[in-house]
Amino acid sequence: MIRFLALLIALTITPAALASNPKVEFRTSLGTFVIDLYPENAPQTVENFLQYVKDGFYNGTVFHRVIPGFMVQGGGFTRNLQQKPTRPAIRNEAGNGLRNAAGTVAMARTKDPHSATAQFFVNVADNDFLDFKSPDDDGYGYTVFGRVSAGMDVIQKILQVPTATVGAHQNVPRTPVLIESSRLIEAAPAKPKPAAK
Repeated sequence: MIRFLALLIALTITPAALASNPKVEFRTSLGTFVIDLYPENAPQTVENFLQYVKDGFYNGTVFHRVIPGFMVQGGGFTRNLQQKPTRPAIRNEAGNGLRNAAGTVAMARTKDPHSATAQFFVNVADNDFLDFKSPDDDGYGYTVFGRVSAGMDVIQKILQVPTATVGAHQNVPRTPVLIESSRLIEAAPAKPKPAAK
């Protein structure tokens, strides 16, 4: 009976929980993809990311680091590889139970675990070596805060673009992959129930 009730609760709660997750649409020069965000797991990271989206920060930036079998990274540089000024860095939330699995989205950072600002990356493989292991500089890992829910084929197209070293930057697409726009997708309002006869 308890198992049945647990299953019933899971079936009634899970769709609502998934529906409440914010979604962000990215239109790029190679197509559109959508990221589902996980504010319950990474509240500060999601809030930070959404503020950059709302500010239009990502519009006109590029995917500047593309490594097949690993990830695609963007959100910080213009097409001329000029780094955009950002807000202050946020605290690392990698110990949130989410893994750097294929299709997930995580924050990029420097060697300092708490240095993430605007740049993010999409894992294109199960990169478990990026996962949280311990709360110290070597073990913090990279904060996963979302997953590509539509348009993973666009990410695959980005992976096909030939890359080169440009100045101090390695693995830069020879043809810039531009983020044309990003926006928060509003949840569709619930349909009213038909009146009882």
